[in-house]
Amino acid sequence: MITTKSGRRDGTTLKMMTRNTLAILLAVTAVIAIAAIVTFKAIDADACTNLLVTKGASADGSTMISYSADSHELYGFLDIKPAATHQPGDTVEIIEWDTGKPLGKIAEAPVTYLVVGNMNEFQVSVGETTFTGRTELEGPAGIVDYGSLMYLALQRAKTAREAIAVMASIVDEYGYYSTGESFSIADPDEAWIMEMIGKGKDRKGAVWVARRIPDGYVCAHANQSRIRQFPLDDPENTLYSPDVISFAREMGWFCGDDSEFSFSDVYAPADYGALRFCEARVWNFFNHVRPSELIPADFVKATPGAEPMPLWIKPDRKLTLADMKAEMRDHFEGTEFDLSSGVGAGPFALPYRWRPLEWDLDGKTYFNERSISTQQTGFSFISQMRGWLPDPIGGIFWFGVDDTATTVYIPMYAGITAAPVAFSKDAGSFKEFSWDSAFWVFSAVSEKTYSRWVDIIKDVKAAQEKMETSFESMIPEIDTMAVQLQAVSPELAARFLTNFSATQGKTAVDRWRKLWAEIFVKFNDGNVRNDKGEVEHPPLPEPWYRAIINERPGFFEIKDVKAAIPSCK
Repeated sequence: MITTKSGRRDGTTLKMMTRNTLAILLAVTAVIAIAAIVTFKAIDADACTNLLVTKGASADGSTMISYSADSHELYGFLDIKPAATHQPGDTVEIIEWDTGKPLGKIAEAPVTYLVVGNMNEFQVSVGETTFTGRTELEGPAGIVDYGSLMYLALQRAKTAREAIAVMASIVDEYGYYSTGESFSIADPDEAWIMEMIGKGKDRKGAVWVARRIPDGYVCAHANQSRIRQFPLDDPENTLYSPDVISFAREMGWFCGDDSEFSFSDVYAPADYGALRFCEARVWNFFNHVRPSELIPADFVKATPGAEPMPLWIKPDRKLTLADMKAEMRDHFEGTEFDLSSGVGAGPFALPYRWRPLEWDLDGKTYFNERSISTQQTGFSFISQMRGWLPDPIGGIFWFGVDDTATTVYIPMYAGITAAPVAFSKDAGSFKEFSWDSAFWVFSAVSEKTYSRWVDIIKDVKAAQEKMETSFESMIPEIDTMAVQLQAVSPELAARFLTNFSATQGKTAVDRWRKLWAEIFVKFNDGNVRNDKGEVEHPPLPEPWYRAIINERPGFFEIKDVKAAIPSCK
């Protein structure tokens, strides 16, 4: 009989397993030997996006958060921190996530939990986006940066609320090292947004506020602080540091009534870049999930007097895992900010603009749009927390490397103990290409796709959809089998899930290697091979031809000149 986390039972027995399930079970004995990964490469995470979905806003009742780690120097791989017990006096070294700089040591917890990527064995998941905030608050006295803070919380907390308490206590005791940060913190029951900023040079600690997203609602943040006014006496739904308002008064930044205090307006006043590059991503997500009441673009375009967007919004319909994947792959298609249109997109409607984000010409500064999906993503995830299953099985960390638009999200269960080989740190590095590395394999497909986006992306999307649909179709049966094994032996269940995730990771990388070869041949030298393998020379889009001739009118026009024919007569 299967016993779920809630104690319910159904009539499925081991005798009722399908042939496929039995085959998967037998494969447990051949678990791939994979080294656990214990560190991420330091990244510049100053350009990330988080989407948060409460269980009441999801189609299957799971809580979901998504995260894209966007950096031009990030090598994406899956980090696994094993569970451990520690002795009194043990310490853990803090290494700054962005730079790899040693910051100091703090006391180790007696027990630390298994962490798979950004989700732990209790289905607690954490993401982040950096908003920097007031420059006066940079360089605080402390030794714990935002990246280390996330993973310390995952190693020490069994619930989202507990993770917030852990993070607050660590910065109180050891000080905070980073600038302003927004965190997504969720478990199977709750989703929170927490915002934190240090107190400036030589001052220890941080000021912060955390708000629980109402069930049935969604939230998002993208490198700009979003928490404004908040209730001061609602500990069930709002938590904050005791000095979050008094510190602002001390600094001369706020002098109104406490009820009027806005964390965002005081600690991270939004400039044009914060609105257009950051809040615009939130705006587009909100309008996708609530099309019945579209939010005007006035606020993100810095129109004077425009109302700020709400912190959270109730979607018109409940969101699925597929919806979350689609949002992570968005380039503002269909809006006035659509990156796939205009001369900047080139002849093949490429929805990206190569950096820098801002550029100067004739004494003025201009910019490119910044969408959720971007070419510099190192890794991304959608964490799915399902409270009706045992934690190691209920949590699925859907993990992808490189560009969200061209990646494949692969199911990594919360209970796995090792990363798939191609997704491990040892598979490669950012400095050297390797076909053994998932990051470089997916990057190779992305780079080829950029060369003729409007055509090649169709082949990529077809392969992507087929693979992700296959993965999702397996999950119910894998859940069933894992629950049965969990009742017999948690270790056997962990081996089973580890092997499953490893197998799917290998399948995805193998397919993407083959896909690269297919598109390389099909679109070689600017040509396109048809279904028969015959080379064709499709014309460029008409608007692009017009741009060429309008730039130099008449220059490329073939003249009506008849060839002179020599004659002896």
